[in-house]
Amino acid sequence: MSGTLEAATANRICHSLHQILGGIPAHSFPYQESKIPKNGIYVLFEDGELAHGTSRIVRIGTHTGNNQLRSRLKQHFLNEKKDRSIFRKNIGRCLLKREDDPFLEFWEFDLTSHAAKAEYAAKIDFKKQNEIEKRVSEYIQGHLRFVAFEVRDKDKRLDL
Repeated sequence: MSGTLEAATANRICHSLHQILGGIPAHSFPYQESKIPKNGIYVLFEDGELAHGTSRIVRIGTHTGNNQLRSRLKQHFLNEKKDRSIFRKNIGRCLLKREDDPFLEFWEFDLTSHAAKAEYAAKIDFKKQNEIEKRVSEYIQGHLRFVAFEVRDKDKRLDL
């Protein structure tokens, strides 16, 4: 019985969250950076995804550094570096998986460190990787929108 009550409570909370966030004006690409708080939380919505009578939340994120929310959003929407945004990496995975593209194996490599670059550089078709990065950007910019709200305190952002 308690499992049923917990599920019902979670559903009510989820519904309320969707209603509240769905009522906030959303930003889409290209967005005005000055309208984004410097510290806060972002919530992403994807075209065609619906839940609780409104747009479905597909990702919630934040940042750890001070005044870095705008920079974090740029990492998702603009910077074509999959290893700096797990969200970009996941979108690329979906695109490659949908096409059953064998490049998925190489997309998984994390090339952040110099050692990893040295180890994998000869195996990776960087022209192909750049093409996928561009497709990821096109998808994110064309199909996602977000709301952002201010939460100045880092610990509170991370808790939320």
